[in-house]
Amino acid sequence: MATQLDKEGFVINLDEWSPAVADDIASREGIVLTPAHWEILNEVRRYHDEFGLSPINRTLVKRIASLLGPDKGNSIYLLGLFPGSPARLACKIAGLPKPTNCL
Repeated sequence: MATQLDKEGFVINLDEWSPAVADDIASREGIVLTPAHWEILNEVRRYHDEFGLSPINRTLVKRIASLLGPDKGNSIYLLGLFPGSPARLACKIAGLPKPTNCL
């Protein structure tokens, strides 16, 4: 059974997400997932597990900085991995809902 996505490409049923689904969504976005991507994706999923919501960009930057250091916890690094809106795209690939303040 194929994972159902909404019109914006977000996973509808979070329980249907898997690393293979992440690879598929990333591919649709023109991204080949690397260990650097997975480091952020795993943290985004932990954040969602902890707080029950998807992080916004500012929150994502601060959390990554506190956990992985300032070299990774900055907008430029995250934009390099997830162009456009890092939190929105990371959440999409991680199978999470769109952050509440993202267009």
